[in-house]
Amino acid sequence: MKLEDELKQSKPFESEFQKLMLNINVTSSWLNVLLSEMLKPYGITAAQFNVLRILKGRYPKSYCNQEITERMIDKNSNATRIVDKLIVKGLVKRCEKASDRRAVEITITEKGLELTAQIDVTSLTNHTNIKTFNIENARKMNEWLDELRG
Repeated sequence: MKLEDELKQSKPFESEFQKLMLNINVTSSWLNVLLSEMLKPYGITAAQFNVLRILKGRYPKSYCNQEITERMIDKNSNATRIVDKLIVKGLVKRCEKASDRRAVEITITEKGLELTAQIDVTSLTNHTNIKTFNIENARKMNEWLDELRG
């Protein structure tokens, strides 16, 4: 769907750059809604899933909250609050660091590993038009987005 139709825009955009910024924001929001819907049956949010994937990538080692925050997609997320909710669900655990008892390390649990294995991230692409991209278009889009972020 064209951005103009999505936004029910009657006037032309001020510039292609303005349209690009809006298009990226609208597309990001659309993908976030799809991801949230995909995760709903598992009882976790996109931010919680992001933390689980970060910890899964480090498993069996751990990260502290600050290291998790640095790796999160949304840097404004409250990693401590998210981790607390994942602890209640039994998906991660908090451990004191042996070398510094004040430092706290977070590790994904077996239950968390099982849950991330159940969630097929590739199914998100099956719900979007991304699957209609060929590999070269996907590579170019990734390069352009990387370039945009500088």
